[in-house]
Amino acid sequence: MNILAIIPARGGSKGVPGKNIKLLVGKPLIAYTIEAAQKATLLTELILSSDNDAIIQVAKDYGLEVPFKRPSSLATDESPTILTVLHALDYYTSKGIYFDAVCLLQVTNPFRTSEFIDRAVEKFINSKADSLISVLKVPHEFNPHWVFEGNDEGNLAISTGEPEIISRRQDLPNAYYRDGSIYITKTEVLLNQKSLYGKSIAYIEADELRHVNIDTMGDWEMAEKMLKKLQK
Repeated sequence: MNILAIIPARGGSKGVPGKNIKLLVGKPLIAYTIEAAQKATLLTELILSSDNDAIIQVAKDYGLEVPFKRPSSLATDESPTILTVLHALDYYTSKGIYFDAVCLLQVTNPFRTSEFIDRAVEKFINSKADSLISVLKVPHEFNPHWVFEGNDEGNLAISTGEPEIISRRQDLPNAYYRDGSIYITKTEVLLNQKSLYGKSIAYIEADELRHVNIDTMGDWEMAEKMLKKLQK
């Protein structure tokens, strides 16, 4: 399967200014994702999509291909990720190059490994699903079977719609949330449904000890501590 891997990195970060190329324990944040993706064996093509010249230069310094510069209109806070992906596919289509799927690797999740990327791709291929996302388990206290919503009568109702709550933690089914590390989607789903997910979503469980999603300085400080532990 031909898979286009895209590392999206715009220049307008506000939570952590300049975070994509800010040094995390001596290395630009983006470099962690680049190096893991370069070592993966099941990605056909690996590129950067960015609107920012400084990010583009750092990416090139690490050997990442940058076939185009993303339009600034697709690099705002309000720009949906799907448009970034479609822009990349449009570029390759104009060159007569086609991919079966796209793998999105966000810079804000720097500690995924090349092995994890390859396992995700392999599971996606074998699943025949429209997409695959990486996930982490929801802590049992936040399991949807134990979450309530307010109803029109001003009372609480179980969010799943069940009439009775599951009383024992051991009886709760596993629930998951997106960790943001990996999204893989069939090209036909991206083009026809304008969706990263489609109708059927496979999943791969990520390593909680490697999970961080850097949006704030607090997240950045957590990432520094986590990386130092991983390096030991």
